[in-house]
Amino acid sequence: VREQDTVSRLGGDEFILLLPDTDAPGAARVADKLLQAALMPFQIEQHELTVTPSIGIALFPKDGADLDTLSKCADAAMYRAKGDGRNSYRFFTSEIQAHSDRTLLLNNALRRALERDQLELHYQPQISMETGQTVGAEALLRWHHPELGAVSPAEFIPIAESSGLILPIGEWVIRTATAQLAAWIQQGMKPITMAVNLSSAQFRHADLPQLVTSILEDVGLDPGLLELELTESVAMTHPLGAIAVMDDLRQRGVRMAIDDFGTGYSSLSYLKRFQVYKLKIDQSFVRDITEDPDDKAIVGAIISMASSLGMQTIAEGVETEGQLEFLRARGCTEAQGYYFSRPLPAKEFQNYLRKAALKLF
Repeated sequence: VREQDTVSRLGGDEFILLLPDTDAPGAARVADKLLQAALMPFQIEQHELTVTPSIGIALFPKDGADLDTLSKCADAAMYRAKGDGRNSYRFFTSEIQAHSDRTLLLNNALRRALERDQLELHYQPQISMETGQTVGAEALLRWHHPELGAVSPAEFIPIAESSGLILPIGEWVIRTATAQLAAWIQQGMKPITMAVNLSSAQFRHADLPQLVTSILEDVGLDPGLLELELTESVAMTHPLGAIAVMDDLRQRGVRMAIDDFGTGYSSLSYLKRFQVYKLKIDQSFVRDITEDPDDKAIVGAIISMASSLGMQTIAEGVETEGQLEFLRARGCTEAQGYYFSRPLPAKEFQNYLRKAALKLF
């Protein structure tokens, strides 16, 4: 940087550069120089390390008239650079401002969503390929805000995870889903499996196995009817720790499944050691399964591998007869998707099961 510039450590691993009398192209040149300098490796004992910075740029006076405002704008742009893959820089824009404002709004609203009874579970049927019967349900979280309307899970789940709200919300989901299944069974419904997604924060929490056992005891549900779904990427982040947690849950009688299988990277040696009984084939492979030879090969390989390891498979996102027939021919165990039903509120799901039972009868 120049003599008149200022370099400051803000805290942790964040730094601020003040560049007086600099325009956007000048700031971009400095950012490029920083990125190039960071590519130089550091030798720490036997390790060669490389830094991948994320840089956000805010301009005076367009983006703010004081240091606090400019700092916040640069911070928002920096997080955009992180989200876009790191090792890059981004200028603050009105679109980033809108996204930042929306995130803050949702974050604040989500903190009160539980106590204000705005969250609801919908249930999507899981169908046996062999019998055509509903053998399970996946509990899917929905949020309907009185002013904001229906907020997509793709939008609010990442906010819940980054803010820590996913822990109380996740506990509410497990408790509500298992209590609902227990109530259905008490009303005479044939027992089915209840599948609940686990976030990475939940899975890393030391008290998870005991919490799950406590909830099941409270609601009076057989542990064998609960299936906890963990994404492949989360399981592979710390595989040895994941194996320990999965072992603990399995010993408590809870079933484990790997969600979105095929979208991450799994070591087959670890997959063999994971105490899971089911692999969930991601809908991105199912979507074009009748036309795309690569998807056909991938799905066929997953089903074959799971079968050889003694695991079941379930395909999500099934929407057509052709997809269903391909999966059935390859030996897939279960399927779910709009071909059978969209996710339904509890009462509608119960009606769906009644009608399905009548058809079978």
